[in-house]
Amino acid sequence: MQAEPILSRAAIAGHPLHPMVIHFPVAALIGLVGADLGFLVSGDAFWARAALWLAGVGALGGWVASVFGLVDLLAIARVRRLVVAWAHALLAVMMLSLATLNWTLRLVGDREAVVLPWGLALSLLTAAFIALAAYLGGRLVYEKTVGVDTAG
Repeated sequence: MQAEPILSRAAIAGHPLHPMVIHFPVAALIGLVGADLGFLVSGDAFWARAALWLAGVGALGGWVASVFGLVDLLAIARVRRLVVAWAHALLAVMMLSLATLNWTLRLVGDREAVVLPWGLALSLLTAAFIALAAYLGGRLVYEKTVGVDTAG
């Protein structure tokens, strides 16, 4: 018998906000790896400019999305008791810290010079953290039914 679903507190008309908005910063941060590689292969400054914007959208958008996840983590006792929820949150904070550092380095420094080695290294490490956090987020949804209304 499946446990009662855990409905999100950060939701609009029952639709949880965190899984709705997290896709945009994730896409930007994964695209950042491609932009860095595009710059390294072509040397075209376009890719360094694109990387700056992708890093900013990814970092800022990720922090916005994390607020919605944090609401559920802190406001719902059943979520707070889940080790996987805390692991997901910890990985997300580490990932967003790396993404913010990556964006800051590009924003205040030479966009092209920062790509190698720090920009690409941070982009790849961020992508790895995204994969781990996404796996844990999937476990929260599919195994623990966090944010899933199974009644309808």
